[in-house]
Amino acid sequence: MTATDTRTSADVEQRLQRAGALLSGHFQLTSGKHSDRYVQCARLLCQPQDAEAVCRALAQRFDGTHIDLVVGPALGGVIVAHEVARALGTPAYFTERKEAEMQLRRGFAIERGARVLVVEDVVTTGGSVQEVVRLVRAAGAEVVGVGSIIQRAASSPFDVRYESLLRVQAVAWDVPDCPLCKQGLPAVKPGSRPGR
Repeated sequence: MTATDTRTSADVEQRLQRAGALLSGHFQLTSGKHSDRYVQCARLLCQPQDAEAVCRALAQRFDGTHIDLVVGPALGGVIVAHEVARALGTPAYFTERKEAEMQLRRGFAIERGARVLVVEDVVTTGGSVQEVVRLVRAAGAEVVGVGSIIQRAASSPFDVRYESLLRVQAVAWDVPDCPLCKQGLPAVKPGSRPGR
């Protein structure tokens, strides 16, 4: 990590702490796994100055890359896509689930050959982002990279360039292996997708 990256990571972590977004407890993640830590980025992104500053820093990670469009999955990627696109001077789209399938709706259409940056608030397994990447490629566009505010994954789950602002190392257990379940502690599902 460069000195600039260290300053950015420290700034993002301070903003998350001030927002009360770094949670400890027993959580069910979107992936279905359980963890003792959760990052509720919505607590950070509801503050316009913080959202703008953090997403501008994420956009700067792609300086020098030609980008025509920024796309993020609903719900976590909507504000991130908007603010990153604003910093880059491009349009921002978001995808939504309809009958469990990730789709572009609301009149959004990706042009063939467009160079697209896919963004998200938190990446753990990268499942939602991978769905967006497939959708972008199916439209005949090129995914030039993926960016997120938080990276929980130990390594990049993507086949394209991946940039994140802060790594939050947290254990994620399959439900049968979860020590918090074995202690009888109830898991909460703070994310936007229904539990599995």
